[in-house]
Amino acid sequence: MNQAESINTILLKKIYSLNFIKDQNACAFAHNKKETSTNINPMTSTKLLLFPSIVISSMASAQTTSVTVSGRITNKDKAVLPYAGIILKKEKDSTFITGTITNENGRFSMTGIKPDHYLIEASVTGYNTKLQPIFVGSLSEFLEIPGIDLGPKKDTETKIEEVTITASKKSEIGNQLDKKIYSVADNISQSGGSVLQSMQNLPGITIQDGKVQLRGNDKVTVLIDGRQTAMTGFGSQTGLDNIPSSSIDKIETINNPSSKYDANGNAGIINIIMKKNKKNGWNGKVGFTAGLGSLWVRKENLPTIRPQYTMTPKINPSLSLNYRKDKVNIFLQADNLYTQTLNKNEFVTRTYDDGTVINSQLKRNRNTNFFTTKAGIDWNIDDQNTLTISGMYGSEKIIDRGDQPFFNGDFSQRLRLWQFLEDELKTTVMGTASYQHKFKEAGHLLNIGFNYTFHREDEKYFYDNYLPATTGTDAFKLLSDEQVYDFNIDYIKPLKYGRIETGIKLRNRSIPTNMQFFPGSNSVLDASAGGKADYKEFIPAVYGNYVFENDKWEAELGLRLEYVKIQYDVNPNHPTYKSDGYNYTQPFPNFRLGYKLNDRHKFSVFYNRRVDRPNEVDIRIFPKYDDAEIIKVGNPALRPQFTNSVELGYKYNWGSGYLYSALYHRFANGTITRISSIVPNSTLIYAIFQNAGKSYNTGLEAIWNQKMSDVYSFNINGNLYRNQINAFSVLNLYPEPNTFSADKQSAISGNLKMNNIFHFSKGLDLQFTAVYLAPDVIPQGRIQSRFSIDVGVKKAIQKGKGEVFLNASDLLNTMVIKKKIQGVGFAYTSNDYYETQVVRLGYSYKF
Repeated sequence: MNQAESINTILLKKIYSLNFIKDQNACAFAHNKKETSTNINPMTSTKLLLFPSIVISSMASAQTTSVTVSGRITNKDKAVLPYAGIILKKEKDSTFITGTITNENGRFSMTGIKPDHYLIEASVTGYNTKLQPIFVGSLSEFLEIPGIDLGPKKDTETKIEEVTITASKKSEIGNQLDKKIYSVADNISQSGGSVLQSMQNLPGITIQDGKVQLRGNDKVTVLIDGRQTAMTGFGSQTGLDNIPSSSIDKIETINNPSSKYDANGNAGIINIIMKKNKKNGWNGKVGFTAGLGSLWVRKENLPTIRPQYTMTPKINPSLSLNYRKDKVNIFLQADNLYTQTLNKNEFVTRTYDDGTVINSQLKRNRNTNFFTTKAGIDWNIDDQNTLTISGMYGSEKIIDRGDQPFFNGDFSQRLRLWQFLEDELKTTVMGTASYQHKFKEAGHLLNIGFNYTFHREDEKYFYDNYLPATTGTDAFKLLSDEQVYDFNIDYIKPLKYGRIETGIKLRNRSIPTNMQFFPGSNSVLDASAGGKADYKEFIPAVYGNYVFENDKWEAELGLRLEYVKIQYDVNPNHPTYKSDGYNYTQPFPNFRLGYKLNDRHKFSVFYNRRVDRPNEVDIRIFPKYDDAEIIKVGNPALRPQFTNSVELGYKYNWGSGYLYSALYHRFANGTITRISSIVPNSTLIYAIFQNAGKSYNTGLEAIWNQKMSDVYSFNINGNLYRNQINAFSVLNLYPEPNTFSADKQSAISGNLKMNNIFHFSKGLDLQFTAVYLAPDVIPQGRIQSRFSIDVGVKKAIQKGKGEVFLNASDLLNTMVIKKKIQGVGFAYTSNDYYETQVVRLGYSYKF
């Protein structure tokens, strides 16, 4: 041991001895925080809950505001100085925070540093001690400070340079004001249901017709573990109502994505993060939930049809296993969600221009079994290299049995009875490999990933048509095999005042589809519209993103350049549509500027440009029944919708809560919407996707989060917005050319959500949530207001390892979808008394 090493080792030993208890407590606290998802003590969680979420609390780990501070000590000639003493102190009062020494390469690293102003002191025998101010911000979790040069003792010059370090604050509404993080486990009132049900109480999110909307807009990109998958739909939201929430760790919502994300989805991004434990040794969690829905009949069936589902069972067993030892971490997550559901129970009155009135009911009893499992291995090759390989398998079986009777205006005569059976099996297989290299500087990363997805839709449909004089059976079969290859390289480089992010992504996607029609007597199916179609998508993209932060200002500037080539080859014998496609090269910039007035007040402004490409099902050429007299058809001529967004945000913090508000405006060209119209000499309604021209979405969102005491906290989220679609005229080609025109349509709408959280003693928690959705505009019509109340209670048992919960969604059974539609040649009103009230009882145990 040389003299420098000896002196500084003695110095650090003194520092550590004086602060041993403090450091031990800090280490224990940090260790416990990492394991809060599986081993959190109920009383501890009560004390840690400072900012409860609108509907569910943020993850304890998401509230951590810590950074790993790293750097290098050199002399004036840039030669490294090993065994230099490093001390970190608070700037305002010189309070000791932590200390360490540099290694043989002159490098040091200090973990768990919270955002604040500090002084870092570097010293080594034979050199001048240097004191340097450091600002720890909130934008990057790992960043490298510039090298610190020490002059020899004879050099009396002292040079003070300001250095900025940024940290990650993954709170519910972080300092970035662009991401919100919610724990599914803390959503007591929706535990045991699907991911879609877990989302419906989140701030800024509404559910309409099975689709997720952010701030009143359904153009949302849904990711799983940061990737687009066939389980949620590439650019769509299919499958969300069948993924069990028990397999999910947390949900992120991003209203203003940066350029590192795919450009698709103008409303924003929802990222579903699945569970994965990393505790040492064997550990895991088992759970079981049972529930009942449709506890009574809200509206009786029209005569002569089969009963609607009541007392529908919901069963969800789940298992999570993890084994970690040395450099290897192995994980397994398996869930099965079986449900019976009154999926639709819509009563419709349809009035045609000639005065004809038709009354009908569309009732759909659904059985669903969705099994999903994810397994993988993390291999920490060494301190700088990690390889993760994982796979996911999902099997979704859906059986729909439905009835749709048609009566005349006074219900004196049944004109028709339409019954159907839909048998669908959807299979998803995913394989992912990711490699991460950590450079010597903290936060200096290279990530390489490959993802393969296979998704099969095997669907069979049978329709019995009972007319007064005849009976006929229609049938068709759809088989679609989707394959997606994704490859990405991402690079992150820390800078003195922030970081740069850059990368490339390649996607190759193909969806060959085959539709076979088997029309019966009096069928309206267009058998000539069947056959094969092949969708091909190729998207290379490159992005760059620069992040800057100092004591008062923060900024983010990014650009994504995306090339898209879409080719849709259809059956050459199709009576209407021909092969089509498009390609473009477009820039997608993003910008954010934030100003911190002080520790309590922060302002931000956002801008980004995004795109919504038509989904494959939106351009699919095959006509399908939406109901007996509504035919749903895709449109290969559909083109992307481009959107520009601006937002002003403000956040005010105080000791027991915060207020967050945002004013936003989006304006889109080529708005994608579905048009419903009839053709001459027919009462059939054809619903076809079209580009409707320009549309606008302007709104104000506010969140008030308040802790009243250790027992009670509440959260109120309000969103008021205006949607507008300008007047437009389009040419529908199917089943024959016809022009559709619409006047300007606009409406002011919004939603209000209040969440009440009670943390009682002995691990007893209660949640009470009320949601109001104001009337809103929909294509060619309006949807009326809706209201629901959810309640849930959970109790920690078995010394915190076990948990039991009881909850009820739509407790008062008030959620009814009421619509008014004005089409060309017809108008209709509808009330959908679908299943919304569900009571669940669940138990879980951690080991």
